[in-house]
Amino acid sequence: MRKRAGKAFAALFFRCLISAVLTLALVIGTGVYLYYNGLIIPNDASGYNVRGVDVSSYQGHINWDLLGKDIDFAYIKATEGSDMTDPQFVHNSLLAETTHLRIGYYMFFNFDVSGEYQADFFIDTVGKRESILPPAIDVELYKGYKNRPPERSYVDLQLKAAVERLREYYGVSPVIYCTKRSYDLYIAGDYYDCDIWIRDVFCEPQLSDGREWTFWQYTDKQQLEGYDGEERFIDMNVFCGGKMRFEVYGKKLII
Repeated sequence: MRKRAGKAFAALFFRCLISAVLTLALVIGTGVYLYYNGLIIPNDASGYNVRGVDVSSYQGHINWDLLGKDIDFAYIKATEGSDMTDPQFVHNSLLAETTHLRIGYYMFFNFDVSGEYQADFFIDTVGKRESILPPAIDVELYKGYKNRPPERSYVDLQLKAAVERLREYYGVSPVIYCTKRSYDLYIAGDYYDCDIWIRDVFCEPQLSDGREWTFWQYTDKQQLEGYDGEERFIDMNVFCGGKMRFEVYGKKLII
């Protein structure tokens, strides 16, 4: 009798365990599906009232009046390395600057090219524009560098040259955009004269060296009206301060 009861209990326990595992897998699978299809956004950035987007040619043709109705700023990709201008840069810059939005421009940093050359190319492309946000340098690992990141000493040499050249031209230090990984690899403990734009799409970021961020990219799965590119989602960002602070942020640019 005891053996039968033991076997029955073991069978019941096993069935319950299988059911729990399947339920957990279903919950996780559903969450992953909802996230990757932009149906849920893990972060709650509602406590920040200055919101903006960053865009590139992936968003295709942008209707800036429509896109800009619920945001305060936009960072537009201008260049990559020292010889590639974003295909939508001209269209985006001309139309975005006719809206109420504050506009900034960013360069995607190429580890294989002189930082000074990259900054000069950005300057030649963007020039000086009234009331623009500080220029931004996108520093993140890409392609093969995701598995074999370059040494910090080498990146410092090129990145600091780019920062200095942009500061010299615009009269203000550039913003550095980074992921948590690229921040820890290349930015932490240095570049204190540059504001930080950090990406963290799952939780509010805490920088490893205790520094405060200025911009936070809190999701890459927002869907807004006003663009028709191959990428159906758009990156959303918030500014660390309120609207009054944002109105004067970066306006010490030399025009």
